[in-house]
Amino acid sequence: MIEEPDIPCRCTYKLGDPKEKSPHVHEKWEPRKPGIFSSTLDAIGETPMIRLDRLAQKEGLDCELIAKCEYFNSGGSIKDRIAIRMLREMEKTGKIKKGDTIIEPSSGNTGVGLALVTAVMGYKCIIVMPQRMSLEKEYTMRALGAQLIRTPASGFKGEDTHIGYAFKLQRETPNSHILNQYVNPYNPIVHYDVTAEEIIHQCDGKIDMVVIGAGTGGMVAGISRKIKERIPTCQVVAVDPVGSIMAEPKELNADGAMPFQVEGIGHDFVPTVLAKDCIDRWIKVGDKETFLMARRLIKEEGLLCGGSSGTTVVAAIEACKDLEAGQRCVVLIPDSIRNYMTKHLNDDWMVEQGLMDDYDLGRENPWWWNKPLSAIKLKPPVTSKSDITCKQALDLMEQKKVDHLPILADDGALVGIVTMQSLSAKLIRNGCTLDSNVSQALSPEYPSVPHDLILGRVSRIVERGLFALVKQTHTKDVLVVTRSDFLAFITDQQS
Repeated sequence: MIEEPDIPCRCTYKLGDPKEKSPHVHEKWEPRKPGIFSSTLDAIGETPMIRLDRLAQKEGLDCELIAKCEYFNSGGSIKDRIAIRMLREMEKTGKIKKGDTIIEPSSGNTGVGLALVTAVMGYKCIIVMPQRMSLEKEYTMRALGAQLIRTPASGFKGEDTHIGYAFKLQRETPNSHILNQYVNPYNPIVHYDVTAEEIIHQCDGKIDMVVIGAGTGGMVAGISRKIKERIPTCQVVAVDPVGSIMAEPKELNADGAMPFQVEGIGHDFVPTVLAKDCIDRWIKVGDKETFLMARRLIKEEGLLCGGSSGTTVVAAIEACKDLEAGQRCVVLIPDSIRNYMTKHLNDDWMVEQGLMDDYDLGRENPWWWNKPLSAIKLKPPVTSKSDITCKQALDLMEQKKVDHLPILADDGALVGIVTMQSLSAKLIRNGCTLDSNVSQALSPEYPSVPHDLILGRVSRIVERGLFALVKQTHTKDVLVVTRSDFLAFITDQQS
């Protein structure tokens, strides 16, 4: 039976307990000798630590700020460590054999790590990932031979979530196994046994503070416990994005669970492996601070890191204000820029998400930039009820000369949107037939914008996606804004 990811932590660990009391298998870490590796798996771990002197100086810090750069792992993230350890520990149980299928819900990095590890170790791999995660992660996993399934939602409540669907898929797939990173004790144990030991060794035991982001929570749980055992005076700071609910005290999460853009960190539940007994302080960081800092790390320090690295470094700069000259803070850099080339590395994406303005890029905003979307008099779009076939939807779009068709329930509520692109993709790949119900060809994702969003941000969204659904607060009437609406508005106003 697969355990749900938010069951209370049952770990009996107590600071100071001898290892002999542990019910788990621990490994003794020793620095590896230089030489030729047998496979890419041998290149996981022993990642470098790099001083962030330029950033520290600009931020006016007195202490040393040092990054543990986990994107040097084979798969590009710290999750490679848990992927190989969880799979090897399952092999020891005898419950798995070569050729079996590993299924895992993941926001991406564990998925990439498992796709890489299973490719080398001789297993099949299926990763279930939420739709909002980057395409770069999907392409990487597919290139490694994994099958990828996208779900509309994250979390575990319901089969439309990545965890819920993975559990369902495992029940239906013979000879399949879920390693379950949210519950698996070897998630935190590999960081206790190895990652923390590396940090202590590389710093010669001189660490005054360590700052760690909370994804599943295994990294912060494992590292914090080993650090407190070996260096009791070291402060442990955990980092949680605004919109997640993992931080303590609960007052830090006063706004509750909300959507956020940064990937691989934060959840709308508290994973089982997140033991908080050795964490001294939590810091919350928002998306804008996160991505601007991630871009600074690339530009100012030459670290080709991902978005959540910005989250942890923003928190580290805040926490380091309590440290003095001669003291040292270590901050974990979880993954690489490879996964986010079309996201925070992209100027237009940053503007589209409201994280930057055009003037930040040295571009002058046009006259209509700050006007609200309501300035455009949008006409009701062509819509259809949900009882039509794919062929009827195709005929209607061709007749009305539109490339998208909102599909409505009998009560007028939006079911989804079918586009020429989603329909043709399904037909070409045998995902449906012309006689199938249109619900089988709905677009897996489409942009949506608040009705009061400024036109500048709306323009960036429709440039990338041709149209956007307009979210209205007091009615379920459907409105759509398109490039044509923009062009008509601008030309009308100018004439």
